[in-house]
Amino acid sequence: MARSTKCHPFDRTRETTRTRRRSRDVFEPRPPAPRHHVELRCVRRHRSARRSLRTADVATSFGLDLHAPPTVVVADLDIALERGAIVLVLGPSGSGKSTVLAELERRFTAACSVQRVAFPVTSSVIDAVASDRPLSEALSLLTACGCCEPRLWIRRFDELSEGEKFRARLARALGLLREPTPAAPLLCDEFGSLLHRRLARAIAFNLRKLVSARGFSVVLAASNDDLVGDLRPDVIVRLGGQGRVASQHCRHRGTHVFGLRRRLRVEPGSRRDYDDFAAMHYRSADELGFVDKVYVLREGAAGDLLGIVVYAHSPLELSKRNTATQGRYIRDSEAVNRDFRILRRLVIHPDVRGCGLGHFLVRKTLPLVGTRYVECLAGMGAFNPVYEKAGMVRVGQYELPPKTSAATLALRKLGVDPFSRSFAVEVARRRDVRAVVAGVVRDWYAGTTGGGESRVERQSPEFLARAFRGLIGSRPVYYLWEQ
Repeated sequence: MARSTKCHPFDRTRETTRTRRRSRDVFEPRPPAPRHHVELRCVRRHRSARRSLRTADVATSFGLDLHAPPTVVVADLDIALERGAIVLVLGPSGSGKSTVLAELERRFTAACSVQRVAFPVTSSVIDAVASDRPLSEALSLLTACGCCEPRLWIRRFDELSEGEKFRARLARALGLLREPTPAAPLLCDEFGSLLHRRLARAIAFNLRKLVSARGFSVVLAASNDDLVGDLRPDVIVRLGGQGRVASQHCRHRGTHVFGLRRRLRVEPGSRRDYDDFAAMHYRSADELGFVDKVYVLREGAAGDLLGIVVYAHSPLELSKRNTATQGRYIRDSEAVNRDFRILRRLVIHPDVRGCGLGHFLVRKTLPLVGTRYVECLAGMGAFNPVYEKAGMVRVGQYELPPKTSAATLALRKLGVDPFSRSFAVEVARRRDVRAVVAGVVRDWYAGTTGGGESRVERQSPEFLARAFRGLIGSRPVYYLWEQ
């Protein structure tokens, strides 16, 4: 079908500049600053343990001195700290990595040590990361640091696992850095040691992008070098114990691409594959509708699944679609079923989020759908331009429907808070509350998958409460892609 020469809202030539500007990273590049050279000689001083019969027996049996003299950990080390550079200190356990970072922290009083970052006791994670900056920047920092699940953003710090605490501390430390300068480096000991190696590599890749764009000065310590390819450090310092030091200045060429991407395969999947990813999506309670095609992202020929994208049949009516296509599909169900599919779900494994795999998977699969248009309603579109990076055009953001706003007001008059812990109990106990909630969910069913009346009657109060919360908090962005 020939494309009309008349300019309309879905004109790629008009959208290109605006889309490119919106898709740009949150962190803008900054000019380089002078280097700061630091010469280190680190000595480990041993404190005598409290004398006891057991320690005396061990010292006597193995010929050890209870008053051991100081040990030289690093004899001569010259580290050049500069903006936008990463220094990676490598060495086995006990080689002196922690001692080097402690000496740097002593030399630079403005240094920010990830291990020493304190979290407010009662605040949620999202309130403690870049709290004085836009929400989009806080979410970008958390995602880059591997803390990319909305359920973690609203938790208190003391509710997180040790690995999650490390990621949250890293994001908070990056948010605390104001004007990047080598005189205030970011220090991180045992970088990624608590994490799955795939997740550690993803965070290393994202940290490299942040450091280059924002101009941070970073010194990391790690025990193995499997992160080097994704981290791309500017200097590698290898500690061999007994003061031995070897420094290597690195020159990286070519585009910085996540290491795992070279092994990725895009394959057809099935509705059953989504069951493994459903819990990873922030709207796990929503239904997929009438699924048409599913594609998965696999690590190697028979490796783990790292992502999934689900394409389904589109709703019969969408106001933003009418805007983008000048109303050509209004009340024409046959044409909608022929020309449209909707990208219903995109889920990337939390280990590798923020590494560009989402828009990579969408870009690869859009041409495989087989329809003229593919559309998408994305609740995270206001914070993450993944679909724009994949080649889709942002048409606009929906406002909350009048019926949904009226339902929220009606619940308030009934003395019910949809976000309280007892909301599901109120839905189960009170008919008037269930009627309001069921009406909103029924309209959503009718507009997406059909059969709203009978399906709502079968749903539990817990499901209705969860679905209602998701609907009243949703202001999705509408995207459209043309073959």
